[in-house]
Amino acid sequence: MKTDRTDRHILKVLQRDGRLSKVRLAEEVNLSTSPAWERVKRLEEAGIITGYHAAVDFKKLTSLTRVKVEIVLKHHRREDFARFENLVMSIDEIVCCEAVGGGVDYILTVLTRDIDCYQRLIDELLQAEPGIDRYYSYIVTKTIKDDSRALMEQLLDELPD
Repeated sequence: MKTDRTDRHILKVLQRDGRLSKVRLAEEVNLSTSPAWERVKRLEEAGIITGYHAAVDFKKLTSLTRVKVEIVLKHHRREDFARFENLVMSIDEIVCCEAVGGGVDYILTVLTRDIDCYQRLIDELLQAEPGIDRYYSYIVTKTIKDDSRALMEQLLDELPD
């Protein structure tokens, strides 16, 4: 779908505050309510807007352990990747799985209540035999930055009209 400057403005405004009313959004992008909302619906239908979410600071509610895990598979056939990826999709504690190039095949982000829960998850993952050759775990001790909004705004500004 081709977007214009107004579409990109809508995206930036909604990325800052997805709870804006239809009227307030229209004011922000200098359109009347119906045309602004039609554009939002079009962006949703095109899959550009994929959802609306609350940013929750879980550290204020409970303690969580974040672990980054590098995964190397034994074999690199299509069915090996599919088997591993299907298993990952079924595990809620794996909140992010990225296929990467280089010395490892995947980087996972795992959120668990504590290290014991993480170890049980890894034990169950290995017991399921998804073809893992080796894995490396890195306990996240402090998150310095976890925000892509500024970059997304910059990229939206750089798109051609």
